[in-house]
Amino acid sequence: MSYTFDFSFLLTTWPAFMRGAWQTILLAGSSIAFGFVLALVCAIIRSGKSKLAAGLVGAYVEVIRNTPLLVQIFIVYFGLPSLGLRLSAETAAVIALVINTGAYGSEIIRAGIDSIAKGQIEAAECLGLNKLQIYWHIVLIPAVERVYPALSSQFVLLMLSSSITSQISAQELTAEANMIQSETFRSFEVYLIVAAVYLALSVLFRVVLWAIGEVAFVRRRKLRT
Repeated sequence: MSYTFDFSFLLTTWPAFMRGAWQTILLAGSSIAFGFVLALVCAIIRSGKSKLAAGLVGAYVEVIRNTPLLVQIFIVYFGLPSLGLRLSAETAAVIALVINTGAYGSEIIRAGIDSIAKGQIEAAECLGLNKLQIYWHIVLIPAVERVYPALSSQFVLLMLSSSITSQISAQELTAEANMIQSETFRSFEVYLIVAAVYLALSVLFRVVLWAIGEVAFVRRRKLRT
């Protein structure tokens, strides 16, 4: 069985692909930023002394980690209007992705916090640092630094998972590709292009996240030495 590839439709549809890629970057970028803050707060609470607060955060983490992302997106987009809160597809997508990332990211950061040796905290106390200084410089920043590679991988996975938001008509890359495919009937070619674009975006996100790590942690280590 022979198949003739035809990419001529790119001459007229490439702006739609670029628009979708840009929307994917915006969607993933905003979700990563807010999701990291949520993950950090949740990790701090779970590592804190309040059992009630830690239990509530733990329940949130377990619920999110044991339900499909698509269902979470549907709950935000289709469920909230039942309560009188109507959101655009893009806003609902960001909220769902932030909630999802916060749950997964908090467990990664919590593992980093738990890896900090008590001896380091005791040494900081002997040097006269207050509790806030100890938690920030001795616990939190080193913890995030240790798990940053795992966080980066989770953030790249978030960007790839954003393709699911096309199910609620968020106009990101996959949604644009679906529209192009329905007009050109060149499914194989369209989704090969989409795969290539997602691959390029993955590399881009890894490079950007690596650069952020270099600025945030490598220079910090140089200043210490």
